[in-house]
This record gives sequence, C-alpha cells and structure tokens, in this order.
Amino acid sequence: MAKKRSTVDRRSLIIKKLNQTGKVNVSELSGMFGVSEVTIRNDLANLEKKNILIRARGGAMRVDPVGIDYDITEKDKINIKAKQKIGLIAAEYVHQGDTIMIDSGTTAMEFVRNIDKKERITVITNALNIANQFYNNNDINVIIPGGVLRNKSFSLIGAAAEKNLRNYFCDKLFLGVDGLDIDNGLSTPNIEEAHLNATMIEMASQIIVLADSSKIGKRSLAFICPMSKIHVLITDSGIGEEQKSQIENLGIKVVVA
Repeated sequence: MAKKRSTVDRRSLIIKKLNQTGKVNVSELSGMFGVSEVTIRNDLANLEKKNILIRARGGAMRVDPVGIDYDITEKDKINIKAKQKIGLIAAEYVHQGDTIMIDSGTTAMEFVRNIDKKERITVITNALNIANQFYNNNDINVIIPGGVLRNKSFSLIGAAAEKNLRNYFCDKLFLGVDGLDIDNGLSTPNIEEAHLNATMIEMASQIIVLADSSKIGKRSLAFICPMSKIHVLITDSGIGEEQKSQIENLGIKVVVA
C-alpha cells in the first residue's frame, strides 16, 4: 500500500511540475524523486495514456486542449528563463533604421525588454503593454493600428486592426505562437488573433517566430499560417534534434538560445 501511495504522490507532483513549466525531463525527475529513470518513464507512460502529457525525447510535454486560452499573466510564469534567452537572441536581429512589427505575448515582451534602448527604429505593434515599453524612448517611433482590446493578451484585434495594418510594410515581424507543428503550421487559441497574425505575415519581408520548445509539436485552435511562411525560428535548448532537423529541412533557420 505504501508503494502504491508513493507512486500516486510522485505522479501528482509530476503533473504539478508540468503545469508550472510545460515540460519535464526524465533525468531531472529521477534525481528529484530518488528513483530510477525506468520508473520515471513508466510514470510518464501512465500519464500519457490518460492524455495528460506527450512523451518526447528525454522527457515529456504537457497536453493542453487546443481551445485553451491562458491569460497573459498566467503565461508569464511559464518557461520564463527560456523566454528571456529567446528575447535576448531575438534583439540581435534588430538594426538601426529597421521597421519591425511585434505581436503580443510574453516571449515578445522579453524580446522588447532587450530593444528598448535601440535607436532610430520604427515599431508597429497591436499590444498595448509592448507599446508602453517605449513610452520614454524618443528614438523609437511607435505605431499602434487600433482595434478592439482583447483583455487576455492586452492586444488590439478585429477588422479595424487588420485594415489599418495593411497600411504598413515592415522589414521584420517578430511573432509569438502557442503552437508550432510541421504538419499543422502555426496556431493560437483566439480566432481573431490568428487572422491578425496572418495579416502581419502578409505585410512583413522576414518572419521571425519566437517560441520556446514547449510550443513545438503542439497545435492550438486557430490556424495562422503554414510553416513554409516563416524564415527564422528562435527557440531554446529543449528542442529535440529530430524536431530541429525537420524544421531546418523546410528551409527555416533554427536558432537555439
């Protein structure tokens, strides 16, 4: 009975960690619980059968219903270190004189925190929290396309936002996504946000996707575009070698932060 109770407790803690970070690692869990990696793999296999996670090389990722739409304050707590590394690398793609477009999202915000000291660039964004980041920088010209406020993401969406965005061409789009899959492309939980993202892609010369590795292989509710539309993916070291090779075979540059 004690062994069974211990197994239940361990699996409950694995689920808790999954909910906090979006993914787990077999060797880390083995050390954390003082059990063999074989035991952890059995735990993960059991949880996969219950559709709680998807096993991946060396660990597992959380399964989220495709329609789930987290509040930005909740998403800000997930994989924050990976997002910070991605944001730092992404800032290297911004150069003086650039006109860039930035979508809403927590990874985009980490990117913005690294470019607010850049000089003579133009930023087009539908995210109010991102626009606010530049309020005291006179060297950055900020354009907000308007639209209807979506409270969960602090972003402006809708027909007016899409129409206004078509007035602006940009050098680079920095786009955060909730799902990135070889077969199903890029996706996000909100349909109107997906439409707006598709418009952004039309207006940009280079598409740079910012996505931590927990997003890779996942599919959300609303389709944005096929993988063939993007040029660069900036992610973290959690990406599997097979995933990386598959994406690179599509002609996409994969940068690991």
